Amino acid sequence: LRKMAGQQEQQSLDTLLECPITRTRFLDPVIAEDGHTYERQAIVQWLREKQTSPMTRQPMSINSLRPNYIVRKMLELEKKVERQNYKFKLNVDVKKKRNRALFQNGDKFIYEAEWLNNLQGPEIVLLHIRDVCASKEASFYVKLSRHPNIVRTFGIVEPVNESDIGVMLLQEYAPLGDLSELLQNEPTLPNNLHVFCEISLQIIDAMSYLAVKKIVHGDLACRNILVFNYDRTDSDQILVKLTDFGLTRASRIYQTTNYAASPINIVPFRSSAPE
Repeated sequence: LRKMAGQQEQQSLDTLLECPITRTRFLDPVIAEDGHTYERQAIVQWLREKQTSPMTRQPMSINSLRPNYIVRKMLELEKKVERQNYKFKLNVDVKKKRNRALFQNGDKFIYEAEWLNNLQGPEIVLLHIRDVCASKEASFYVKLSRHPNIVRTFGIVEPVNESDIGVMLLQEYAPLGDLSELLQNEPTLPNNLHVFCEISLQIIDAMSYLAVKKIVHGDLACRNILVFNYDRTDSDQILVKLTDFGLTRASRIYQTTNYAASPINIVPFRSSAPE
């Protein structure tokens, strides 16, 4: 119950700091006469077209908009905490449990890890990305962690040796593995349709969030859906999260990249999953 309450609390906080129209983090939050907070540019455009509240559908005026200073303060505090908490040091803050990787996929390696200065911290893994776009890809992992159905990235881990190639990320550990493993290990598939629907809806919600952020996942498959909570009879106990964003030209990761020779040159212009 504590786990579910924590998930709901994080989801409520994320909802509070995002515009209900654009579903993105506030830059200039304003509160309207319907009691809801919106991004100024988005609500002004909405009211010019519809003259009604997006939430209540009641008539509403642009003149009613007022700055929401409380939300602004919350955003400033969040950024301050991010600057403090998004940097970790290997063998100082965290360490690998063993040198052998749990999993390897191309230039990405996942290692079991543990906290050194936070014994009550959540279970964690180290994701080591070794390709040339690692730093830019890493920044996207961190920024996208605010969604409840996208795997949480706590920050970037500085290596012991500065000569180490790539970037290491500290991420939450999925105790039940990926969705592919879970379904294969189940003796029979759940006969509760609501369980399948809940899994699908959580994945859809995460993919919609990526679309809003102009990110193309590029490799959506059961192996890239991590399972944090599962009950074959109760859909309310389901929690899955999206991970391992594939590299595609449509993603913002590559919009400002100017490498003469890098993996970008071998990423296809058009591709789609077999399904």
